[in-house]
Amino acid sequence: MTGERIDSCDLLCLDLPHAEEIRGRLPSLGSLEPAASAAKGLADPTRLNVAAALAAGDELCVCDLAWIVGQAQNLVSHHVRQLRNAGLATSRRDGRLVMYTLTEQGRALLGVLLGDSVDAAIEI
Repeated sequence: MTGERIDSCDLLCLDLPHAEEIRGRLPSLGSLEPAASAAKGLADPTRLNVAAALAAGDELCVCDLAWIVGQAQNLVSHHVRQLRNAGLATSRRDGRLVMYTLTEQGRALLGVLLGDSVDAAIEI
């Protein structure tokens, strides 16, 4: 094995017109914050599992979610709160229950991450 770095150029070879044209089309860092927050919202395996359960069940309370994913209610409650804070889930109170559902953004991002797996879960 050589000590050769394969992740960078050996010399500066900037194609300035091309690079500037691409740079001008990039979104501002501020406009990327919501997308980064949404991506972080599904960056935990348990939270991803909870989101998949919500996709399959459409609207579920924490008690049902906890049983479905096989985790403690307080842990699942924490994760659905994180999904809600990331804009990937919404909640509504139904008497003494709090019901959760994925937002359209949550469904879309989950679909990108899980692909056919989430489609199969939804068809159940």
